[in-house]
Amino acid sequence: MILDNVRIYQPNQTYERDRTYAIKVEGEKIEAIYDSPYNGEEDVVDGRGRVLSTSFSDSHMHLLRYGLLKKELDLTQVTSWEEMKAVVENHYDELQQYDWIFGKGFNDGNFDDIDHLLTAKDLNEIQVNAYMYFMHQDGHECVISEQAMELLKEEEDFKKEPDEFKEKDGHGNWNGRFKDTAVHYIKHHFWGRSAEDAKEALKKALPHLSEHGITSVHTDDINFIGSYERLWQAYTELEKEEALPIDAQLHHYVFNINDMKNYIKENDFRTGQGTPQVTVGSFKIFLDGTQRLYTAAMRNPYPVEPSADGRLIYTQEQLDDMVKYASDNDMQVAMHAIGDRAVEQAVSALEKSKEATKRLRHRIIHAQTLAPDLIARLRELKPYIETQPSFLLDEWSEKGKWTPESLLPYCDAYESLLKEHIPITLSSDLPIGALNPFTTIFTAVNRTDLNGNPEGGWMPQERISVKDSFLSFTKTPAELEYREEEKGKIEPGYQADFVILDKHPEEIEPEKLKDIKVLETWHRGKCVYRK
Repeated sequence: MILDNVRIYQPNQTYERDRTYAIKVEGEKIEAIYDSPYNGEEDVVDGRGRVLSTSFSDSHMHLLRYGLLKKELDLTQVTSWEEMKAVVENHYDELQQYDWIFGKGFNDGNFDDIDHLLTAKDLNEIQVNAYMYFMHQDGHECVISEQAMELLKEEEDFKKEPDEFKEKDGHGNWNGRFKDTAVHYIKHHFWGRSAEDAKEALKKALPHLSEHGITSVHTDDINFIGSYERLWQAYTELEKEEALPIDAQLHHYVFNINDMKNYIKENDFRTGQGTPQVTVGSFKIFLDGTQRLYTAAMRNPYPVEPSADGRLIYTQEQLDDMVKYASDNDMQVAMHAIGDRAVEQAVSALEKSKEATKRLRHRIIHAQTLAPDLIARLRELKPYIETQPSFLLDEWSEKGKWTPESLLPYCDAYESLLKEHIPITLSSDLPIGALNPFTTIFTAVNRTDLNGNPEGGWMPQERISVKDSFLSFTKTPAELEYREEEKGKIEPGYQADFVILDKHPEEIEPEKLKDIKVLETWHRGKCVYRK
């Protein structure tokens, strides 16, 4: 098949903006690129002079969680406690004693009909005889019922989770609210979905990816199914059924080094290995929490909460051992580190495994708070930094509450990282951040919200170019899969993953980047979406 009469947008390549080209697709790959018009004997599709670019690779998301929001109880739109109760009761219209109730995406901080955040006691108003679990919108907090807490009390391993992540009432007893790794523990141990359940949820999510031009994802899903084996089964069965219009790297969230050892003992695949479309990703390690809850580990107290500076999940020795064990067994690590103290801990562990960091391309996720000394150490190491610019849409005005004024210039420091040749990716953290890559690109380039605030951008020295944004959404994520010689470019021999756009990204004003539309999405030589 020949796709003729298209303009090619590819940063740092020689394709001329005012010329059109013909792309020959053979099977799953781009076989050749010719000048347009094509004069051969192949079947030709007229691209009508539209813009063709590499499709997007989202290097940090929770795809199964997003699919479950589409398939199960979605609380993202509820605005009050009364509404939340009604939505739950209407969704679970035939509750039996001791059934589980799951809901995701609530934000009780915005409820105006209660004067406190929800606790287990409040959940009794829904259904006394039920196990209930509701996850907060940002995924770092949950509230569970009194019955569910009784189950938790029987879990010996839960006692190892930090007490700071288990909220207590005035009598020192759990009140039903849990944070950060305690949330992950509960999800992992009490959600026993089948591979078939996961497949149905993924089927709900996948069309949304294709609509936005995403053909590759790196996703952390294990806590939403409870078993890496079932997770692998779900994705690979969809692949066999030709119902998987993406490539997927599946991360393995681990709580401790024993989880790593169990995986290595029971599985032969290592990072980058698997089937053509489904491969093993990283060992995912949480080092700290989130700034909203004052649990992200900071080197200075929170300005609005001087008694808090966050919490590190592991000692330095524990993390060093985990990174070394992963490295010795050819597994990449991806470490969640939001606060500068957590980033420092990650850097220290990577320095002890310096050669493996280069070979395996270890990652740090978020790195939202940095400082000159950390940037200098990152320059020497060059791990991959996974960023989520769309967080700035809501958070830029909150940064001063979480970070000392002297460090604000080093928050979400995308340009500073790129200047030091530290590789970054752009990603969504779906369903927390924006799914649409053009919303993310808009934010990285402008550093404003969608209404243009603040004028000129927040910390404008950290704005990055459109070219760098695209590279961070295409070429760089392919490097994390060790596939940069076959994915992430419009070149002969590369996988035929591309999008057709309604506008050229460098021919519009930066503030209009968010308005670019994907007209077609192609994955492995097949059109999987057409507007």
